[in-house]
Amino acid sequence: MSAELQMVDSRRYAPATERNRQPILDVLHKVLPNTGTVLEIASGTGEHATFFAPRLSHLHWLPSEPDPESRASVTAWVKALPSDNLIDPLALDVSQQPWPVEQEGFKLAQPITAIVNINMLHISAWEMCQHLMAGAQRVLPSDGVLYLYGPFKREGQQTAPSNEAFDAMLRDRNPNWGIRDLEAVSQVARKHALTLTDVIPMPANNFSVVFRRD
Repeated sequence: MSAELQMVDSRRYAPATERNRQPILDVLHKVLPNTGTVLEIASGTGEHATFFAPRLSHLHWLPSEPDPESRASVTAWVKALPSDNLIDPLALDVSQQPWPVEQEGFKLAQPITAIVNINMLHISAWEMCQHLMAGAQRVLPSDGVLYLYGPFKREGQQTAPSNEAFDAMLRDRNPNWGIRDLEAVSQVARKHALTLTDVIPMPANNFSVVFRRD
């Protein structure tokens, strides 16, 4: 099998990505810094990275993934749709400290000024939220941006019947998963010098949530 076919076969596809990528991009244009590197945590298939990077050409985009097979998909997407500002993905698990970007000798052309995390909190244990916030505190500069996207409860209540059904399905699959309460997420963020600045309703009962580093 040729290297090209192997690369194509490594690419994964998430149907939701094609639906949500433009609405997310519209928000990112408004909330991301004007310069620096965006560290994407849990890049999944890699489709978001290859869509966002060329459309945010004033920034560098650094994807990351802890899962080797998903990371191979990100790598394949980066090779298939290269962009001058798109960097090969890191093996990064938010629960493992220090993160690779914190390690001595790690070099970037531009410092990290933002972190983007899409659709992770509801399909991971609650501890991953805590690790994400702690890492953002360590990595982001003052006024750096942490952007979250996904479904959230508000004041302990689901925002739509479809989210309630989705939450039940997630918890059936893994009791450690589930749609998180935005107020609980914000409380963890505050403990790590991150201030909630924007909550933006998105299609399909999702939210864009923006924090800034104190």
